[in-house]
Amino acid sequence: RELLPPWLVIAAGLTGIVLLCVSTKDVPSTPLWSKYGVVLDAGPSHTTLLTYQWTADKVNNTGVIREWSSCTVQGPGVSSYSDSPQEAGKSLEPCLHWAQREIPAEQHSQTPLYLGATASMRQLNLTNPILSDALLEVLTVALKSTPFDFQGAQILSSLDEEAFKWVAVNYVLENFIKYDWRGHLVPSRKEMAGVLSLGGTSAQLTSQMEEENEAPKEGVRLQLYGQTHTVHTRQCPCQGTQQLRSSLLSMLIQ
Repeated sequence: RELLPPWLVIAAGLTGIVLLCVSTKDVPSTPLWSKYGVVLDAGPSHTTLLTYQWTADKVNNTGVIREWSSCTVQGPGVSSYSDSPQEAGKSLEPCLHWAQREIPAEQHSQTPLYLGATASMRQLNLTNPILSDALLEVLTVALKSTPFDFQGAQILSSLDEEAFKWVAVNYVLENFIKYDWRGHLVPSRKEMAGVLSLGGTSAQLTSQMEEENEAPKEGVRLQLYGQTHTVHTRQCPCQGTQQLRSSLLSMLIQ
């Protein structure tokens, strides 16, 4: 099979978080047709704010969403502010104000807001949990000050992060649902794609388990569009881009 182009995964953003975290109770029933959600992807090098839009109708209790717009937070990733946590909260303000202009004012109080921190914050939490907790507390204060419906700021586990990537990629590929010739959303019936994620020092391969009883303890069970999917992430240490580059250089030298 062909490898997915990098832009496809980037464009998906944190679609998985929105699909899995926005339940029916998160979005109160109103006569308004469009709903919105805001996700902050706090990565190692920078933070991106993404807004999503979906209709009030759901398909088997799962929303059909699309990325609405995005804003890149100026400055480094939030973990870089460990010596000055207050600056981490201030760095988010321009993009948070921008999101308030993007989303209709009457929808602000019903718009869920999430922040998910990934690898660098996981590392900081291991080496200095007091600092990581202080950063999350500052970020929480900053996000609670917005008119949006703040739902939490947390450090994602590596398993959750890879599961979100798996959801995002298969959602973009229309492997869950698709539009038929009448314009109606129907189950796709397509085979789910596996996702190979290359980091600097390791690689992760996430795929769906064929049989639920085969899923190991680290498997993640997801309920999407009326179907249950159990996915498993296989960690491949020392198989990241840095190691691959070093191996290539070694071969060239030899």
